[in-house]
Order: sequence, then structure tokens, then C-alpha cells
Amino acid sequence: MTFARPDHISDLDTLPRMPAWVTSGRSETPEDVAFLSGAALNHLHLVLAREEVPKALLRARLTLRAAEACVAFSGRPERAGELRDAVHLLRPGDLPGPAGEVYLAWRRAMERPVSIKALGRALPTLGPGQIAAWLDAGQGAPVRRAGLVLEAVLREAPRADVPGLILADAALSQALGWDHLVPLLAPGLKRADLRKRGEDLRLACHRALTSSTVEAVRLAADLARRAAHLKAVAPKLRAKGAGDAVEMFLTRDAVAPSALPLPDRAARRLCDRLVDLGAVRELTGRDAFRLYGV
Repeated sequence: MTFARPDHISDLDTLPRMPAWVTSGRSETPEDVAFLSGAALNHLHLVLAREEVPKALLRARLTLRAAEACVAFSGRPERAGELRDAVHLLRPGDLPGPAGEVYLAWRRAMERPVSIKALGRALPTLGPGQIAAWLDAGQGAPVRRAGLVLEAVLREAPRADVPGLILADAALSQALGWDHLVPLLAPGLKRADLRKRGEDLRLACHRALTSSTVEAVRLAADLARRAAHLKAVAPKLRAKGAGDAVEMFLTRDAVAPSALPLPDRAARRLCDRLVDLGAVRELTGRDAFRLYGV
């Protein structure tokens, strides 16, 4: 979708871009691999410090990518659209199914600041002591720490890909000083990487983080532009509760009209209006039970 670019958001072009030597760098030695991943993560750290980046929305989109990767690791066919449906179509008492459970675990892990309690909410089959023990397995620099946590989980529970990747990303985020979990490892790893151990696994984590962080920076720049456009058109919205609705769009991957703080018909009209203004997109292609997102 092409957005209008008023003068007051043209400064988004100043959002720092990932250096070309990171995106095109060839990592042939362990030192090169580690250097490039560190450079990429440092650049993302700078981008996350920018006020114009909608951080909650960025985490939500990265969460969907992480869940999609984990579902693919398990051999299931569900992709982003099906994962959204698995969660948003739930009614009280419904079960989300295996793919939906994966997505919900990632969402719960990133919604609140990283803590044993928050991770326990995301991974209810694990006790606080087990979560703490696995996190304590991570020592050293951020990527090494994440790799050691992932290895500790997979050594004791070889099929626990989702808990392992969630805890590894939690360890990485904590080591980098980020309050919330930023899902990065899963989208960059290959299924075969999860069978590696020791230095091979840590090198795979470095490579995965370089590629996924480059994509995260690109996504951050795109979402910053889209969020600025949504904020720019917000004064044109006359519906009562439109301000709260806009805030929901700025923090969630997808929103159903029924979730907005407006009456049913008013919510649908608001979504249609935002689509007409180029501020949000309809994400499903359906005529009924539509989902909208920035």
C-alpha cells in the first residue's frame, strides 16, 4: 500500500538504516559471524530508542513471525493468516488448537515486561523454578547467553522448541537491556539448527540474529511510517472512542471491529474509513469477520 507522505512525517527518512556492510557481509569465520550479529543488534537497539517507532506494534508483528516459524518447525501448515484466525475467532470455552497455542504462548511472553511470572503465564506447563534454572544457564555476552539457554532447554526437553526459543529470546532481551521480549531468534533459525549443540548452535544463533534483526529494522521503519500516517489522519475521525481505537491499532498486530470501544456499526464504519484513508489494511480478504491492522 502506498501512503501519502506529508511534510510533517518526512523526517522518518532519518530513522537510521542498517549499514550495507551488515546486510551484505559474508561471515566466513566465527569472529565474522559474531561481529555481524553484534553490529545488527546494536543497530536495532538504536532504532528501538527512537520515539517514532511503535514498539508494541513492532513486537506484535515480530511475535507473529516467531509463532509462524515455530509452527513450521513442527511440520504444521498454518501461516500468519491462520494463526490470526486461531486467536481472533476464539469464543469463550474454545480451544485454539496446537498452532493457536503456539501463537498465544508467544503473545503472552511479549505482552508484559520480562519476568519469571510473565514467562510462567506464557508457559503454564513449566514451574517458576524450572524457568529460572533454564534462564540461569545463560551466561556471558547476549547472544552466547541466549544460545546457552536454548541449548539447556533442548538438551533436557528435545521437543520443547517453543519454550526454548521463548526463553532464549527472553534471555537475549534482558541481556540487551530491553524491558519486553523482542522475538528474533525463531524467524532466523532453520529447523536443522535446533538439532545443533555447543559452538555450532551458538554460531547458528549469531547467523539467525543477523538476518532476523535486519528484517526487524526494515519492519520498524515501515511501521514508523504507517503509524505516523495513522496519527496524521486521526483528527479526521469524528466517532466517539476513535482515539482509543487508534491506540489499539498502534499496539496490536490485528484488531477485529468487535474489539474496538465503539458500537458494532460505528466500529465497522470506522475501520472502513481508516481503510479509505490508507491508514489501516484489511488483513483477511473476507467479507465476514474481518481483521484490520496498520
